[in-house]
Amino acid sequence: MITDSPVHPAHSPGSDFARLSRAIADSGLMGRRPGYYTARITAVAALYAGGWAAFVLIGASWWTLAVAAVLAVAFGQVALVTHDIAHRQVFRLRRASETCGRIAANAGIGMGFGWWQEKHTRHHANPNHEQLDPDIVPDLLVWTRAQAGAARGLPRLIGRAQAFLFFPLLTLESFNLHVAGVRALANRSLRNRFAEGVLLFGHLACYLTALFLVLPPGMAVAFLAVHQGLFGLYLGSIFAPNHKGMPVLTGKDRPDFLRRQVLTSRNVHGGWFTDVALGGLNYQIEHHLFPSMPSPNLRKAQVVVRRYCEELGVAYLQTSLAASYGQALRSLHQAGAPLRRTKSAA
Repeated sequence: MITDSPVHPAHSPGSDFARLSRAIADSGLMGRRPGYYTARITAVAALYAGGWAAFVLIGASWWTLAVAAVLAVAFGQVALVTHDIAHRQVFRLRRASETCGRIAANAGIGMGFGWWQEKHTRHHANPNHEQLDPDIVPDLLVWTRAQAGAARGLPRLIGRAQAFLFFPLLTLESFNLHVAGVRALANRSLRNRFAEGVLLFGHLACYLTALFLVLPPGMAVAFLAVHQGLFGLYLGSIFAPNHKGMPVLTGKDRPDFLRRQVLTSRNVHGGWFTDVALGGLNYQIEHHLFPSMPSPNLRKAQVVVRRYCEELGVAYLQTSLAASYGQALRSLHQAGAPLRRTKSAA
């Protein structure tokens, strides 16, 4: 039974996070939710299978681009389920989590599970840390003014107008994931590299064969562009509100675990639609504090965590989805300011 256990910062031993962790554990919020995940995985699998069935039934018609949009959402939902599996929210054992994660990610949507899991684990350890978080490495975009000052090549060019280009660039994110997953296969330290490769190339082969077998070449290319573009846009729109525009840590600036997670994360409020569309990641603060907590429990944990942060005087940010995008875009615009000054001076 889940209860709302209060936290008493001044009277309990241990670190600030240890006290919160005990209260969360006592509340029962870390317990498994097999019924929820059975229903969720079944619904996502039905959406995925239904989308491909519609693709075959509609066949060579431009209406198939509407199916591409539906499948973009289905692929995004598979990615969200994979995320929960990777954090062992669904299965207790690592082997079951990794096996199902590879099937969902590599075979289901063409994303390298092992590569992504390693990258995501490093992100969780040091969110928004300029040197340690792989999610704010300056590849195409620059996330800080220091990165802008050191930018060369494409990031230097794009960085000047990156706030305006951010959402258009997200349409390329799915292609980036596919390429990164394939490139990771060359890394000998990747666990179960053979299985990863078989499933990943199997997905790519089946996907392209289906497109060019059912559709004429021009329509197949259009389907691929719409499907992958919208899939990338959906994925990026899910993850952008979580940390973009929040404080960036650098060097030896590493607060204790609780503050490192709370101060660099942002929650997004909304109803059931937001919960479904963002897969529970709208409770990003709670997720970062308790990564293995089943996503349907995060809403209940928020009550405990927010009250505890208020008692400690730790800033806890929650905003709307639109406001979170606005904050992320303003941060990107400010980060690119040195590049615009350089252009003006030239």
